Amino acid sequence: MKFVSVVGARPEFVQAAPVSWALRKAHTEILVHTGQHYDYAMSQAFFDELGAPAPDYNLEAGSGSHARQTAAMLIGMEDVLLKEQPDAVIVRGDTNSTVAGALAASKLGIPVMHIEAGERSFARHMPEEINRIVADHLADRCFCVSPKSAAHLAAEGITAGVYVTGDVMLDASLHHRELARTKSDVLARLRLTPGRFALVTVHRANNTDDPARLRAIVTALNTVGETIVFPVHPRTRKALELIGATFAPHVLAIEPAGYFDMMVLEENARLIATDSGGVQREAYYFARPCLTLRDETEWTETVDAGWNLLVGADCQKIVDAWFTFQPPDVHPPVLGDGTAAEKIAKILSE
Repeated sequence: MKFVSVVGARPEFVQAAPVSWALRKAHTEILVHTGQHYDYAMSQAFFDELGAPAPDYNLEAGSGSHARQTAAMLIGMEDVLLKEQPDAVIVRGDTNSTVAGALAASKLGIPVMHIEAGERSFARHMPEEINRIVADHLADRCFCVSPKSAAHLAAEGITAGVYVTGDVMLDASLHHRELARTKSDVLARLRLTPGRFALVTVHRANNTDDPARLRAIVTALNTVGETIVFPVHPRTRKALELIGATFAPHVLAIEPAGYFDMMVLEENARLIATDSGGVQREAYYFARPCLTLRDETEWTETVDAGWNLLVGADCQKIVDAWFTFQPPDVHPPVLGDGTAAEKIAKILSE
């Protein structure tokens, strides 16, 4: 069988690797990079480090408004699908690349396979929520991280073709963990002591495009006093410049971290604070307390388990929780067992 697999943003590059390895044992996979993330540190660096197959196509959609970016992807995807005539199209997550791939395939009558289906934040103001809902309702097969995700789909009337497989990002993390420890020198480079620093990421438009929220987060980071490593997303850097943000000496604002560096930082951080869905999950893989800089999250499994606390962009909440948030002793496998890619490949083969 021939599959067209769509990626466009950092989490999708990570998710794609284990599925590609499993799928290509018996099938043909055409990898399409939409170009949603095009900066080297946010894009090609992940293919280089993960050893993932190089994209067969790059649509070079670039940045722009949601409408313009998604439209460029739709046009490019249609051309690829008409040329390749795949048996199915694989999309993952909740990005504009996800919804563009699902729409293009659906319009052409090509079955859609959605990995990481059923996640819900129940916040319709988030573009990601719209993307994941549309993709789920167009999909012929929905691969869910947890029973909770499947329950969300059932509540919306989607019960056929739903499978609980676990999280493919966990597969990638387990596969690359030892290699990351060997390859990355980020702790020595930044002169960090394991367990004696916090890791922060901020990139969601809800935070970067709202000066009040962004200032509150900056103020909180400057207040806590602990060494903080802050890999700054290109969009976030521009937003910080616009509000004239400055950081206290204990905040290390660095360039975006590669996959291996990020894994080592996550594994060795005392605490992780983020608005990224992917980083919330990675914090859970490494059993690190996570403060989520959002008012809601689709990864409620980690909140229910007691390892993730929603603090939004409330400066006082962030500061109050920074040293007091304490997860429980138990750490249940709510995101699967690290065999999701093999399960997905087997189902696709059937």
